[in-house]
Amino acid sequence: MNNPKFLFLQKRIADWRRLVSKCLLLLVCVLLFSIKPAFAGINDDIYDGNMFVVYSGNGSLVPPRQTLAQTLEEHKPAFLAFYVDDSSDCKKYAIVISQVQEFYGRAAEIIPIDVDTIAPKEKYDPTEPGYYYSGAVPQVVVFNQSGQVVLNKKGQVPYEEIDDKFREVFDLLPRTESVQLKRRSFNEFSSELAK
Repeated sequence: MNNPKFLFLQKRIADWRRLVSKCLLLLVCVLLFSIKPAFAGINDDIYDGNMFVVYSGNGSLVPPRQTLAQTLEEHKPAFLAFYVDDSSDCKKYAIVISQVQEFYGRAAEIIPIDVDTIAPKEKYDPTEPGYYYSGAVPQVVVFNQSGQVVLNKKGQVPYEEIDDKFREVFDLLPRTESVQLKRRSFNEFSSELAK
């Protein structure tokens, strides 16, 4: 095996392996240093995904189950929430919209509307979200069973104000006279079942 051609060939293969290894290492280094981290966050106006999934952990809000027209036709109370995913104000407000769904999602239709999806028109029908949109986000609109607007506000409307309107819509006791709602524990021990 001391053939000079064979030794030359082995040396060439070893040189190529070293060269390929160095090139791969260089490529990895270039890729690592050229990748920029995502700088999106709750306090900036940079898009970083669906805000309900990212900031309130509630991806069930988008897409809504029903349209506004369907909800009004069924004489069901509705909650419109106008938003854009790349607004820090909307990102911070996502948790409140999720909280509204938590308490009223079975009795009222919660309809988040990304304002970028509202088609520009000269005139909107009262069954279309564009009819109620005022040009600012976040914005909330609450409808009663008759389809009348009982709350229409821009900005980060506190949950308590929305809760008060829904309590009127559903003829519930005011918060001051109501029993404090408590979450039920999933790991609750029932002594009745243990007997």
